[in-house]
Amino acid sequence: MKQKLLYIFFFAVSNLFSQVDSVNLIKYSTDYRFKDGIFLTFEYVKSNSPIPKTNIQFITESDDIDYYTKLFNQKKITYTDNGKTVEISSENVWGFSKNGTLYIQWNNELFRIPYIGSISHFIANVTLYRDRFQDPFMYDPYFSSFPQPSYSSKETRQFLLDFSSGQIIEYNVQNVSAILMRDTELFDEYNLLKKRKKRQLMFLYIRRFNERNPLYFPKN
Repeated sequence: MKQKLLYIFFFAVSNLFSQVDSVNLIKYSTDYRFKDGIFLTFEYVKSNSPIPKTNIQFITESDDIDYYTKLFNQKKITYTDNGKTVEISSENVWGFSKNGTLYIQWNNELFRIPYIGSISHFIANVTLYRDRFQDPFMYDPYFSSFPQPSYSSKETRQFLLDFSSGQIIEYNVQNVSAILMRDTELFDEYNLLKKRKKRQLMFLYIRRFNERNPLYFPKN
């Protein structure tokens, strides 16, 4: 009897907390606006609680169109928190929001996240390093066996941001399949497609996954 009452008590408390959470949360839609400011970590993004411009110590006009680009170009970002001055390396800051739109810092560059859901999608640059000695496209008629310097180039790629973990993964069939495994019905349906169709319909299935597994944020 005691155990039964204890179970009922915990169930009631759990119910109460879930109701409180649901009252404070709202289902994400394109109308949702992120508060302007910098997000120190991904947890700040999930709670939509950035450090506002008014708390950031940066000598430039706050309405400067390139404000955040200039800010992130600094080695350190200084801000105030509960009356205390805090300094953090700019490369460790997750990203920012401007005019309600979310931006991420990835590979030391800033990129807009145009599609947001439980699984979000964005495009970013990656830096590729190649060795001239091994590169078949770098033909040199005066080739010598001496070590040649490596070179770097940038390539645009697509990425997925998993809001359940904050993990960023490449946008490909293998990763999309792994995500869909969380939704058995969608996964089974996707798994029956031919390889070419899987590539073509990746975004469609990510969108369907988000519709069936919506993302929630605190009310503004």
